[in-house]
Amino acid sequence: MLSKFKSLYRHLKKELEVYRLVLKHPETPWVAKFLLGLAVGYLLLPFDLIPDFIPIIGQLDDAVIIPALFYLALKLTPQEIIQHCRAQVR
Repeated sequence: MLSKFKSLYRHLKKELEVYRLVLKHPETPWVAKFLLGLAVGYLLLPFDLIPDFIPIIGQLDDAVIIPALFYLALKLTPQEIIQHCRAQVR
């Protein structure tokens, strides 16, 4: 069980590094950079758009908004850029 968490942690750490490189890449479209920046900013905000004390919806906003922003940003980024950034992380 512990090895699964360690593996997941390493994978997430690599993915965040890929996102950082995509964000810095000069050929990444500005819309994708904006969405990635928005996702990171929302993740780091000390408050939520929907407070966590509201049952179900309060916790769900973090679990839906942030992955959706990452997904949209990566969909708008050319695959060549993403592959180049993944190769740099390896």
